[in-house]
Amino acid sequence: MFGYHASEDEQRRVLPGDLLVPKPLAVWTRAITIEAPRASVWPWVAQLGADRGGWYAYDFLDNGGRPSATTVLQEYQEVEIGQVIPALPGATDAFVVANVDPGRLLVLTVPGRDTAIVSWVFLLESVGKASTRLIVRARASNGWRDLARSASAGDRVLLVNRIYRFLARLPGPLMVLMGGIGHGVMERRMLRGIKRRAETV
Repeated sequence: MFGYHASEDEQRRVLPGDLLVPKPLAVWTRAITIEAPRASVWPWVAQLGADRGGWYAYDFLDNGGRPSATTVLQEYQEVEIGQVIPALPGATDAFVVANVDPGRLLVLTVPGRDTAIVSWVFLLESVGKASTRLIVRARASNGWRDLARSASAGDRVLLVNRIYRFLARLPGPLMVLMGGIGHGVMERRMLRGIKRRAETV
C-alpha cells in the first residue's frame, strides 16, 4: 500500500457511489496512506473545489492560477447533499455532492439526464490509530464525451477546456487511455497534496 496504487482488494471493492454510473466507460481507483488520523485528513477533503480550498493539484490548470489552500478553511467544512462543488473557478454546476458522511466519505457527481455522467468517491479508512487510507475512485460514462465537447472556449480556465475538447474528439479507446493518463497525473498530485497538508498540520 505505497505510492498511489490501490490494492487489488481496493480495486475490486464496491464503493459508495459506484451505482451512480452503472455502465462506466472508464473506472480509475487510486489510494494513498496518510500518516495522520482521519480527523486530520477530512478537513482537506471537505474543502475541495475551485473557489474553495482548491484541488491541491496543478493550480494553473484547474484552479484559475489561484494557489490551493495550505490551511484548513472553516467556512468550507460544512458539506451537504445537493451542494455544488465548482470544478473550475466561477462554475455554478459541475460537481454536486451526492453523498457525504463527514469524516469518512464524500461522493461528488456530474449529474446527467438519467444517471450521473461522472462519479468521484473519496473514502477515508483508519489504519490503526494514527494513519488513514484515502481511496479515490472516478467513474465516467459515455456522456462525458458530450460534456467535454460542449466546454466553451470562453470559459475562464481555457487550457483545461481545450484539453477536454481534444480528448472528446479522439476514438473511444484512445480517449480513455489519454484521459486516464491525464486524470492520473492530476489525481496523484492531489493525493500527494492532501497527504502533505494533513501530515504537516
